[in-house]
Amino acid sequence: MSKRHGTSTIEIERKYDVTETAGVPAFVGVGPIAVIEAPEVRELDAVYYDTTDLKLAHARVALRRREGGPDAGWHIKRDVEEGRMEQHWSLGIEADDRAGVSDSRERDEGRASVPQFLVEELADLIGEAELVPIARVRNHRMVSRLLDAAGYPVAEYCDDHVTGENLVTGGRETWREWEVELSAAAPDSRRARTELLDGLEQVVISAGGHPSQSSSKLERALRAG
Repeated sequence: MSKRHGTSTIEIERKYDVTETAGVPAFVGVGPIAVIEAPEVRELDAVYYDTTDLKLAHARVALRRREGGPDAGWHIKRDVEEGRMEQHWSLGIEADDRAGVSDSRERDEGRASVPQFLVEELADLIGEAELVPIARVRNHRMVSRLLDAAGYPVAEYCDDHVTGENLVTGGRETWREWEVELSAAAPDSRRARTELLDGLEQVVISAGGHPSQSSSKLERALRAG
């Protein structure tokens, strides 16, 4: 993995606001989906960084350090033509940079240092401004893979129970949301992917979900308090 570029993936997903009493959407039969796997539980804890005047947020870029789940590490997320591009670096790379977090107490207080190579990665957006912790998002996530008849993953369904904290104001909010994200066996064409997502959305709405009023968990956490 390149220290400079990390690994990159494209996320194509939709997010939904949902009440605590809503049941699991009935995805089987939508497009090629034939099986909903039993959920896997993940405990995720992320701190987001930006300049004090939110230069990254205004550019629709997010920088976070997340623990938990299969992609724990540092992430930079940016808009692309379809979806969002996520660059990922493992947590272990902090030691190479000599700017990582020294202990769990510092993480809890939001005082982790951003590795210098990530500061350089974002220099075109932030200039000489300092990156500081702005939000913390903790998420009890239940993930179910949606498989086709051959067992290949078409999409992931995430049932998220979230606590978002604005580290500047101290405000905090809890909420539940669903995410549906396309996976490796999703259709090849953009038109077909959109049709699949539209079909999944109808099932989500029937189960009590509604398109999210926030573009991201970070946005909602920053609105807290």
